[in-house]
Amino acid sequence: MLLAAQPEPVTPALQVVLRVVARHLLDHTGLESDEGQGGAVTLIQRFGSAADLNIHPHCLVLDGVYRSHADGAPGFVEADASTDEELRALLQTVIARLMKMLTRRGVLVDDMGQAYLAEPDADGEEARTLRPLQTAAIPYRIAFGPHAGQKVLTLRGAMPQEDRAREPLCADIDGFSLHAAVRVEAHDRKRLEQLCRYITRPALSDERVQLNTAGQVELKLKTPWRDSTTHLVMSPLEFMQRLAALVPQGPQVQEVASEAASAAECEVESLQARPNRIIWARLLKRVLAGDIT
Repeated sequence: MLLAAQPEPVTPALQVVLRVVARHLLDHTGLESDEGQGGAVTLIQRFGSAADLNIHPHCLVLDGVYRSHADGAPGFVEADASTDEELRALLQTVIARLMKMLTRRGVLVDDMGQAYLAEPDADGEEARTLRPLQTAAIPYRIAFGPHAGQKVLTLRGAMPQEDRAREPLCADIDGFSLHAAVRVEAHDRKRLEQLCRYITRPALSDERVQLNTAGQVELKLKTPWRDSTTHLVMSPLEFMQRLAALVPQGPQVQEVASEAASAAECEVESLQARPNRIIWARLLKRVLAGDIT
């Protein structure tokens, strides 16, 4: 929710994570910070499998570092395997660095060792509209309408699933998580392509969304929850609310003077400078003929 309502710290937060991971890899190769260089590609995901608001980075990280040989040619040094305890310590370092960075930027307030969120700026129509949507999208609740505040209806299978064993190389601390159990062997291009396709996937696929006989939207979960929930059921308006919450919040801009002027600007967008952005609430109203406010 914090990074959804205030997207400015996303890049600094990612930089903190990658710096800590790079230092960890250097330690596991026995090199100093100026002796090796790692590499990573990151995609920011804004959603979970249930179209819930869940901002998290997916990082493809080299399992080691490159160093220059005497002749200047680069050589790859593979890092030693990490243990579960080391991964947990790594996550604790990430959390501590993130808290310091967010406090320094004024996003968090440190009061005698206790950190809490600074009062957000509630000005602007986009902020007033999106923040209730974002707040409701995290715990699977409904933001607006006659069922506001209620949890989304769920459908369950016949038998609840047994608790899954804790995965190796996966750490969870105080709401933060770090998963490092997926590894692709060198030169396994097919597996690497599969992993890239996974982290670049869209929030929803057509196969998981359908209308039932009552005109409600049924969203099928990729994997049933531990309580055997297999589907979320929402009205079309409630479904639109969830989609709106997943949209990145951009800088506040003024609306164009009229609908006709906006349409004209869109037609000549390729020939002129990009027009001012329209707030997402108005775009959704125009495209889907429904007012989410």
